[in-house]
Amino acid sequence: MQRRLVLVAGPSGSGKSRVVLASGLPQVRLDDFYHDHDHPGLPQTLGIPDWDHPATWNGEAAVAALAELLATGRTDTPDYSIPESCKVGDKELTIPDDADLVLAEGIFAIEALPLAREAGLDVTGIFIDRPGALVAWYRFRRDLKQKRKPPWVLVRRGLALWRAQGALKRKALAAGFEPVGYAEAEAMLGTGASDTVDT
Repeated sequence: MQRRLVLVAGPSGSGKSRVVLASGLPQVRLDDFYHDHDHPGLPQTLGIPDWDHPATWNGEAAVAALAELLATGRTDTPDYSIPESCKVGDKELTIPDDADLVLAEGIFAIEALPLAREAGLDVTGIFIDRPGALVAWYRFRRDLKQKRKPPWVLVRRGLALWRAQGALKRKALAAGFEPVGYAEAEAMLGTGASDTVDT
């Protein structure tokens, strides 16, 4: 069976994880492929790793896992803790034999698209496009509730991401992603996700 991959991109807080989870389709969390905080050479901003920089993410390992999952129906992925900024274990992913579509989401889905194409995967991408103020509020509320990082980091990062959202969209479209609204993404993936905070 020729399985297809759909990469779901969008700003942090746009609803990527929620719409993917609600679809009920096989899914991979690209954020599990972050490097650990002590990985050598991580880009820094004000003395801490810049977790929004693609160099903090292991794209080659992510695409290798996606390729194995599409080809064989199983793969092993890291279990990554965002609050601890490190891998805390491993997990096995399996999909039904008759599953012909796999979703993968994360803030580096844009970087994953050319890597997946280079690997010969059958892949398309959608970019969840929502108003910046709404995304910023959802992101801050989620991150504060989940205690992802200290509050001062969340505020500083949130402001930077808000300012960068337009550039992120342009980057996604240039890479070949299709911009869609949240409700449109729900309809495309056959979900019933509620319109609330998520990644």
